[in-house]
Amino acid sequence: MDIQETSHLFSTFKRSIFYSYFKHLNNRRMKEVLYYKRLKELQKIMKNNTLDTFFQPILKLQSGETIGYEALNRPPVTNLFPNTDTFYEFVGQSNQVFLFECFCRNISLKRFINRLKGSVRQRTSLLFINIHPHVLLDSNYHSGETLQLLTELGIEPNQVVFELTERSAVTDFELFEKVLSNYRSQGYRIAIDDVGSGYNSLKTLIYLKPEFIKLDRSLIQNIDQNIEQQQLVKLIIEYAKQSSTEIIAEGIERTEELHFIREQGVHYGQGYALGKPHQEVKPGILPKYSVNHQKTIVEGEAS
Repeated sequence: MDIQETSHLFSTFKRSIFYSYFKHLNNRRMKEVLYYKRLKELQKIMKNNTLDTFFQPILKLQSGETIGYEALNRPPVTNLFPNTDTFYEFVGQSNQVFLFECFCRNISLKRFINRLKGSVRQRTSLLFINIHPHVLLDSNYHSGETLQLLTELGIEPNQVVFELTERSAVTDFELFEKVLSNYRSQGYRIAIDDVGSGYNSLKTLIYLKPEFIKLDRSLIQNIDQNIEQQQLVKLIIEYAKQSSTEIIAEGIERTEELHFIREQGVHYGQGYALGKPHQEVKPGILPKYSVNHQKTIVEGEAS
């Protein structure tokens, strides 16, 4: 290879490096611009209270009584946030997690009471509020603020259930146990979400000692046809019996699933077969079975 060819190759190599570096800088700048735009949109949503709050009923599987609701907050669909998953994924990556969690907690409580106003269920219904585990550990999060809001709204702390997910894993179990004990002493209750999804461990259940275990929808879907799912659910049910913990099965969409988990002794259920999320606080409806369990008799609409 002569000097001219070498020089040409070296020049081409330099151009390639420069192009790659320029492309990297441009991509990083585009990501930063997108982050900034989404951050401003998130702050605008919180400022203007433009989240929609839905309430999905949770039913007692033996009697069909609606014992409570899970509050689900959904953002408006925009170009920046085309779906709910994109929105919550961004919140988790931003520096707004604490502020957003407090915002969701307050708006869920206020809307729950406003939409139940005058109803006999206002004094008895539980409200399950999703909360990031790290928020409870944050020194800026004061349980007294929530207690004051509850007093203003006329709702008791024992009606509020903090629903924790282990998708954001707890690492310091002893510290977290002490924090939860403080909240429990004020009357709040704890639910562990996504149990059986692969994120949760027995250690989480043993240390946190939740009042409620919420079985992940991946465990419930087609459970009547899947032996592995059945075996895992039975193990969790046995643990719950020994620890005086109540179980809520999420994602019930088929009557066959409902029939199986009810026969196994699962206490409560949540899912489209029992009631869809609504902005109004509406009780769910438990489908009834005929004797042979093959034909379903539904009294009214499941939603």
